Amino acid sequence: MKEIRNIAIIAHVDHGKTTLIDSLLRQCGTFRANQIVAERVMDNNDLEKERGITILAKCTSIKWQDIRINIIDTPGHADFGGEVERVLSMADGVILLTDAAEGPMPQTKFVLSKALAQGLCPIVVINKVDRPDGRPDEVVNEVFDLFAALDATEEQLDFPILYASGRDGWCVTDLNDPRESLIPLLELIIHHVPTPSANPDAPFSMLVTLLEADPFLGRILTGRVFSGIAQLNMPIKAINLNGEIVETGRLTKLQTFSGIERVPVDKVVAGDIISIAGMEEASVADTIGDPSITEPIKATPIDPPTMAITISVNDSPFAGQEGSKVTSRMIRDRLFAEAETNVAITVKESENSDAYEVGGRGELQLGVLIETMRREGFELSVSRPRVLLRKDESGKILEPIEEVVVDVDGEYSGVVVEKLSQRKGIMADMRSSGGDKTRILFHVPSRGLIGYQSEFLTDTRGTGVLNRIYHSHAPYKGDIGGRRNGVLISTDQGEAVAYAIFNLQDRGVMFIRPQDKVYAGMIVGEHSRDNDLEINVLKGKQLTNVRASGADEAVRLVPPRLLTLEDMISYIGEDELVEVTPKSLRLRKRQLDPNERKKESRAKKKAG
Repeated sequence: MKEIRNIAIIAHVDHGKTTLIDSLLRQCGTFRANQIVAERVMDNNDLEKERGITILAKCTSIKWQDIRINIIDTPGHADFGGEVERVLSMADGVILLTDAAEGPMPQTKFVLSKALAQGLCPIVVINKVDRPDGRPDEVVNEVFDLFAALDATEEQLDFPILYASGRDGWCVTDLNDPRESLIPLLELIIHHVPTPSANPDAPFSMLVTLLEADPFLGRILTGRVFSGIAQLNMPIKAINLNGEIVETGRLTKLQTFSGIERVPVDKVVAGDIISIAGMEEASVADTIGDPSITEPIKATPIDPPTMAITISVNDSPFAGQEGSKVTSRMIRDRLFAEAETNVAITVKESENSDAYEVGGRGELQLGVLIETMRREGFELSVSRPRVLLRKDESGKILEPIEEVVVDVDGEYSGVVVEKLSQRKGIMADMRSSGGDKTRILFHVPSRGLIGYQSEFLTDTRGTGVLNRIYHSHAPYKGDIGGRRNGVLISTDQGEAVAYAIFNLQDRGVMFIRPQDKVYAGMIVGEHSRDNDLEINVLKGKQLTNVRASGADEAVRLVPPRLLTLEDMISYIGEDELVEVTPKSLRLRKRQLDPNERKKESRAKKKAG
């Protein structure tokens, strides 16, 4: 029992959490001296490597002085908070990693509040202290204030502090100490984190916190053993939170973690983090154990989704040309499989059963799901996100409010305050954060933030940083103005011509390049005015044998505005869709026929 410690590492996006785990794995001899290891080895998903963020929670294990330390790497972004809420139940302590320059950020606050509520004792690590703009002493005070604001207990407030550079692989208790290795952190984990409180003599039971699919072993369930001893081939059963039996079976595969790999074992003891295979029905939050157990292990309730999009079959003129999975049945099976493994996502079938309402925590989480599906060969149509409203006991409509922390240069603070005020945001705090930077705290309806990120980057010339997190539900704030500009819509199908785009540049900003395929009803740019405009981007220059009296003007094109998937999802209006295929992302009108669009517009005006 005493040879195990379970610890989770929590931090804001890009504060160096996964890099610190790399250094720990190296210094504990997990890799051979000549082994070639990728950077950020725990981010093994393609999207995680590309974006530099942790999306899925993962476990690893290291050995130090014959003590096994199970480390859980948690996502730093609040959109993936569903992962965090579950995995904290596997840990007995947490390492709170904070950037020495940025200090505690909204996501840090979100995850820390969950950890403190579960009674976990934290170790605070101030990372990147070698940054030229580092301010470690001030950050320690900010962390203490954050703990106090989150109602930490006396014991939790008495946290040990280490100063570190995860990239260079050292940490110290005092900034004047020699900077050699991460041994001070390992020793602190062993002495500060309690051993798992579990009864080895009781019947075997474990709580499932992670679920994933393996092409060879099938469904793999990962969780912590709360009591007893598990042995290979022993009979087990799974029960849900209501105590109802989900399924019965045998432990056909039993694995523990060693470094970044799973290793098969014959026996595991209480307190360890393990993976099992062979169960077909058991899922996240279920209790798996000896056939004699009747009481389920309590699981942390998951915060509900705050935003939803509608995903439907791609019905554009180019449908089926690039993807291999295009039918509604394939899309349905994939979405329901995702909802099973990702508890923060909900899926509902619409009335016409060709469209599915997918609920999630934010645009990033939904964008990652869609990006994953397009890489698997799916073609989809995606609607504009909408927030999920609630009603209180008196029947009053409530909407989700987000806490937004903005770090901007002083000269741009005025425009940010003005824009967020237009979006029904209320400023809660404004202070200087050093280096002519201003940190402003707002409470803004989630509706008001849809599509604001790109506008914010434009307003702050790309220098601003915006972080947001769910705060609470509050009474509905009334109408919020949408996109100010109309769009440019293609009138015909074919390949865009440089000459046509050149002559239409005065009309607005283009989203397409010459020779891009377009079709009637596809959105090819943003109009400079507030109405939609239909344009012909296929019109080439008329060639005749009559010489022009003046010299031809050279075709000089302004570079188009290239939108990412998340930009597109937040950009579109109610009557527009994003067409997603493995090779292309296109914006389009829901109704491709201009006459149908006019009919709908007239009907809306009459109804309004």
